Amino acid sequence: MADLPVQFRDVLRAWPVVHRYIKSTPLYRYPLLSARLGFDAYVKHENHLPIGAFKVRGGINLFANLSERERRRGVITATRSSHGLSMAFSARAFGSRAVIYVPKKNNPETNANMEAMGGELHTHGNDFDEAFAEARARSANEGLRFVHVANDPMLIAGVGTYAMEIVQDLPDVDAVIVPVGGGSGLAGVTITMRALRPDVRIIAVQSERANALARSIRSGKLETTPDRADTFADGLATRSAFEIPFEIVKDHVDEIVEVTEEEMKKAVRVALETTHNVAEGAAAAAYAAAEKLKGSLQKKRVALVHTGQNIDRDTLRWALGLYDFDA
Repeated sequence: MADLPVQFRDVLRAWPVVHRYIKSTPLYRYPLLSARLGFDAYVKHENHLPIGAFKVRGGINLFANLSERERRRGVITATRSSHGLSMAFSARAFGSRAVIYVPKKNNPETNANMEAMGGELHTHGNDFDEAFAEARARSANEGLRFVHVANDPMLIAGVGTYAMEIVQDLPDVDAVIVPVGGGSGLAGVTITMRALRPDVRIIAVQSERANALARSIRSGKLETTPDRADTFADGLATRSAFEIPFEIVKDHVDEIVEVTEEEMKKAVRVALETTHNVAEGAAAAAYAAAEKLKGSLQKKRVALVHTGQNIDRDTLRWALGLYDFDA
C-alpha cells in the first residue's frame, strides 16, 4: 500500500490531533446481540462523539492542517448528514467558518444542529450531487477552501483513528463491518487495519439504492448510480464513488455487502433492542450486514461500526413501526 494517497503514518500523525479535541469511543460486547448473531458482536460507538457520528475525527484533522489563510477565510462543503456537522463543529473549535450546502428535504433536525454549531446553511438541489455542484461553484467564485465529503486525505487519516482504537481495545478482532457512503471511513479502516492487523476481514456495507462503490469494485473503475441515491440512510446516499477512497479500498477490502431499505429499517430496531442505542440508517446498515453474514461469522470476534445516531424523529418512528410516511 506504499503508493496510496494516504499512508498509515498519516493516521499516526492524526492520532494526537484528534484526541486533543475528543476522547476515544467505547467498544462494547453486547450479549443479546451476540446471541442473536451467533458470534461475539462488539459495537464501536462512534455515535458517542460530540456530533453523534465518526466524521468529526476527519473534520478536526482537516482544520488542524489548514493554512492560516484558509482557516481565516473558512471552508465550504456539501452534505446530507454528519459531514456537515463535522465541518460546523470543527470550524467552531478552530475559530473558523463553515459554509454548508444541503439538498432540499434534508433531515431538518440535522440542519438545525448544523446551524446550532455555527454552520452557515444553504439549501440547493434535489440531492447531494446537486448541492455538491453548487457548493463547488461558489468555492471557486469566493476563494473558500472546498472540502469534499470523502475525497480528502486529511479526512481519511482523521477517521482512521477509530480503527486504531478498535485494535487497541480488541487486539484479536477477526472482522470489522463498516458502512459506506463516500468511503472515508472505509478507507481509514483499510489503511489502519492493513498496517496493524492485515489478517482482519474488512466487510463494507452499502445501501442497494446507493451502491456506487460496490459497482466500482466489481467493474474496476469509478461508477455512479443512476438517477438519485434514494435511500433513507442519509450517510450512505451518494450517487458516485470517489477517487481517493476507491484507490485505497479497491484491492484491500475482503467483501462488500448491499442491504435493502427494509433490512436497514429492521436493523434500527435491532440496534435499539440489543444495545439501547439509536442508529441512523447508515449505522443500521452495519447491523443489517451482520445479520446477513452471520452464517460465515460464527464464533468470530466482530466489530460493528455504529457510525452515527443522527436520525430524525419521524424516520425513527417509521423504523419502529409507529409512523407511516405514505399515510
